[in-house]
Amino acid sequence: MAMTNVLIPIVLFLVGLVCLIKGGDWFVDGSTGIAHRFGLPELLIGATVVSIGTTLPEVMVSATSAVSGHGEIAYGNAIGSIICNTALISAIPILVRPGKVDPKTLRTPVLFFFGAAALYTGVAYLTGQFSRPIGLILLAAFVVYMLVTVRQMKNDPAPAAPAEEEAEEPQPLSRDILGLVVGAAAIAVGANLLVDNGTLIAQMLGVPESVIALTFVALGTSLPELVTAITSLVKGHNALSLGNVIGANLFNLVLVCGVSISLNPFTIPQNSTIAGINASLVLDLPVMWFVMLLLTVPALLRGKLSRVQGVILLAVYAAFCVIQFAM
Repeated sequence: MAMTNVLIPIVLFLVGLVCLIKGGDWFVDGSTGIAHRFGLPELLIGATVVSIGTTLPEVMVSATSAVSGHGEIAYGNAIGSIICNTALISAIPILVRPGKVDPKTLRTPVLFFFGAAALYTGVAYLTGQFSRPIGLILLAAFVVYMLVTVRQMKNDPAPAAPAEEEAEEPQPLSRDILGLVVGAAAIAVGANLLVDNGTLIAQMLGVPESVIALTFVALGTSLPELVTAITSLVKGHNALSLGNVIGANLFNLVLVCGVSISLNPFTIPQNSTIAGINASLVLDLPVMWFVMLLLTVPALLRGKLSRVQGVILLAVYAAFCVIQFAM
C-alpha cells in the first residue's frame, strides 16, 4: 500500500511531463504557423498568444489559491515564476544560441512590464497590502497591452519570407488553430499534474511547504515556458522564445496577480525575514528587478544577447534557490 502511494504521484508526474512536451511542440507549431500566415513578427506572437497559453497554469494555480484564502501562494507563485522565467528559462536559449533581437519589437512588452512592476513594487513597499482596486488596475493594464500590441502587429508586419519558404504549401489555418488550442490544453493539464504530484513527492522527501510554494510551484507552473523555450530553440525560433518569456512575465503581474487580487485581496506573506525585514522586500522583489533589467537592457541597447548574460542569470537563480532553502 505504501509503495502504491509513492508510485502513483511519480507516474502522474511523468504523464504530466509528457503532456507538457507534446503540448509545447503543438503550441509552438500552431503559433508560428499563424504568425507566418498573417505576416506577424514572431517576437510579438510570443509576447501575446504564446505567453497567454503558457501563463494559464499560473492563472489557474493563483486564482484557486486566492479563492481558497491562500493569497501568499498566489503572490509567491507570480514573483517566483517571473524570476524562474528570466533567470532559468530565458538563460538556457541565451547560453545555447545567443543572437540578435529587434529592440523595436521588444520595447512595448518591456515598457509595460516595468510599468506594472513599478506599481506592484510601490504598493508592496508602501502598504504591504494588495486591494481590489489595484487588482482591477493590473487587469486594465493587461487589456491595454493587448490592444496596443494588436495595433502594433497590424502597423508593423513581419519581413517577407525567403523564396524557398514561400514555395512550401502552408497547412490549413484550422490545423494551426487546433494545434494552438490542443497544445495549450495539454500544457495546462501537464503543468497541473506536475505541480500537484511534484509537491506530493517533495513533501514525502521532507521539503518544507513554504519553500515548495516559492520554488517548486513557481518552477512547475513555469515549465510550459521552459518547454516552449526549448522547443522554439530546437526549431530555430529564438525570437518566439524571448518574446514568450517577457510576455509571460508581464502577464504574471497584470493577469495572474490582477485576477488573484481582484478575487480575494491579500497582504504580502510574512513567512520569513532577513535582518528583521520581510524576506520578500529584501530578496524576492529586488531579484525580480535585477534579472529582468539584466535580460532586457542589453537587448534594447545593443540589439543582441550574449552568453555572459545567460551565465549570470543562471548563477543568480541558483543562488536565489539556495538562499530560499537555507532560510
